[in-house]
Order: sequence, then C-alpha cells, then structure tokens
Amino acid sequence: MMWADYHTKSEVLAIKAKAALQEGDEQQAKDLYAQSAEAETLGLEHIERSKRPTLGTSVVSATALWYKAKQYARAEQIAYAWLSKELPEFAGEQLKGLLQSIWNETVRQKAGVKFAPGQVIVSVKGGEIVTGVVPLDLIVEKVQIVQSLFYRIVEFLDGKPHRVRGVPSHEIQESCRPWLFQTESGSYQFAVAVQEPGQQELFPSGRPRTREIASSFLKIVRATVEDPDTSLPQIVPDADYRGTFLKLTRNLAPSGKTFNTTEIRTPEDPEPIRLLPTVRKTLGEALRRQTTRLKEPSELHEETLSGVLRALHLDKDWLEVTVASEHIRVRGVTEQVDDVIGPMVNRPVIVKIVKGPKGQRLFRDIEPAE
Repeated sequence: MMWADYHTKSEVLAIKAKAALQEGDEQQAKDLYAQSAEAETLGLEHIERSKRPTLGTSVVSATALWYKAKQYARAEQIAYAWLSKELPEFAGEQLKGLLQSIWNETVRQKAGVKFAPGQVIVSVKGGEIVTGVVPLDLIVEKVQIVQSLFYRIVEFLDGKPHRVRGVPSHEIQESCRPWLFQTESGSYQFAVAVQEPGQQELFPSGRPRTREIASSFLKIVRATVEDPDTSLPQIVPDADYRGTFLKLTRNLAPSGKTFNTTEIRTPEDPEPIRLLPTVRKTLGEALRRQTTRLKEPSELHEETLSGVLRALHLDKDWLEVTVASEHIRVRGVTEQVDDVIGPMVNRPVIVKIVKGPKGQRLFRDIEPAE
C-alpha cells in the first residue's frame, strides 16, 4: 500500500468516528479514532522524506487522532519521535501544542473534577510578549473576554434570551464552570476547559451537551473572524447575540501596540484562528453593516475620542472618558452589554461618537485601545 491508501483509509475511519461521537457512542468513537490513527501512523513510513509538507501534515494528523482516541501515551510517543526530525515549522509548532494538550489531560484527570471533552487554547504573541511572560492587566482582560464568550455561547446554545445586564444565571455558572490551565511557553498561552455538571446532561433532553461547548466556541469565533457577513448569520441568526460575539471577538484582537497576534485553537483542530490588528477594523466594519440606526441628519459626522474610560452607568445611559485632563460624558449607551464594555473601565479606549444638534455627544462604538 502507498501513503495515499493509508491516508484515505484513515480519513474514512475518522469520519465514522466523528459520526459515532455525535450520536453519543463514545466507546465506538474511540475505537474508530484508534483505527484511523493506526492507519495514518502506518502511512508515515511510506512518505518520501523530501515531501516535507506532506510528512508534517501526516505526523500532526496521526498525533491528533491518537489524542482523539484518548490514547495519550501513544500520541506523546509519536510527537516526540518526530519532533527531533526535520519537519516544517508549522508541524513542529502544532506538535508542541498537541503535547501540551496531552499534559493538560493528565493534569485534568488528577484535578478531582470531571471536565467536558475538548479545550480551547488561546495564545498572544509578538510585540512586548516574551517567552512565558505577559503584562498582567493584558492577560487578565483577555481571560475575562474568553470567559464571557464561553458563557454567552452556552446561553445561545441553550436558547436563553440575549442578556444585556448582569452576570450569567447561577444555573449556567454552576453547570459549565470554565477552568484555566497553564500551557507551554513560546509566547503566552492558556487553555480553558469546561467542568462537567453534576448530572450527565447540562441542558434538557434534545438540547446541546457540554461536549459541544468547545467545538461551538471555535466554530462561532472562526465564522466571526473569517466570514462575519455570511457564515456567522447562518450559525447565529439572532442579531443581538451576533453583535455581542462580534464585539467580544474584536476585543480579543490586538491593536499592534503591545502584541500583534492572538491565536485560538483546539487540540482536535490544530489549525489556529489568527486574530491580527487588521481583524479589529474588519469586525468594526461588520458591526456597522449589521447595526440598524435611525436616519440621522446629514450634518452629523463621526468623531473619535482616545482616552481612559473612567466611569460608566448603563442604566442612566452614559459613560465618561478622560481625554488628556478633560472629562467627557457621552450619552446613548443604554443598549451596550455589561460584559463587553465593563472590562474596559479604567483602561485606554477608543470611543466613536457623533454630535447631536444641541452639541451633545452621542455614543456609536467603543473598543480597547490596547
């Protein structure tokens, strides 16, 4: 048999494994993933070493399949065996990420807490970020945003009304509590896993289960970044939820001042979603297209305030931003969502406004300046 034959066999078995997992047959899925991994592993010996991209892709695939089969020792063995050989850079990075996921699984099993399958790995890179070191305020902000995205996605999957004020319900918080795991250096990375509820099902019968949260997180964020006008509305028909996902994802993206890349991935899908400074502009434009406003007088023009968000009162419809030494109050923020705008208080922000006919400053948009 040639490599292509082994690879095709592996792909067919992986598709069957995924179908079994979706039907809730975990044991059958593990068995099929193991067979798929075995076929991909056997195929490695039939790849010409000069075909480095193909070799790298196949090694990563074999390691990921053993990981999905929950045979972590075998996955670790494959990764270590090939890391010392000449693989393309992308393959080396993905293998290191898979190794960290394998180690995280070991830690999770020792934690005394049952976690849902899957985890989301977030990394920030470039600029001021050095190996394993990051400004504390920056990483705390990103962790808060990821937590908000997790809870929002759970509420969306569960069919809850879009929440504007307050925190998630006690039921949601207790049912799918996110946990933070340390990952390898080489940028600054952290992994988030979701704790399983005490009962088997998080949601009532017929609704999504906790195992879907990580994959849904990646699916929604990928659509938000890569195709906010077409794919995202298909996945998230509700305009309010869609707007919140756009804003939270935009707030994860770098401005390029402190760092220049945010990457999001899962061990099952090592190809990361990359958020670059250009993503901020793209998502800002998407928000404008998806936001319906009343027709305004043509003489109104947009202005930008760059300063520090010092005060906020959504119920009274205002925020206050300090630009140099001037405190500027902006009206019209009632429709803003707590967990989108709240983390920006006392941090540098960029606020888009227009001036009303009586000179009042009216809110249009806000995003972190960092």
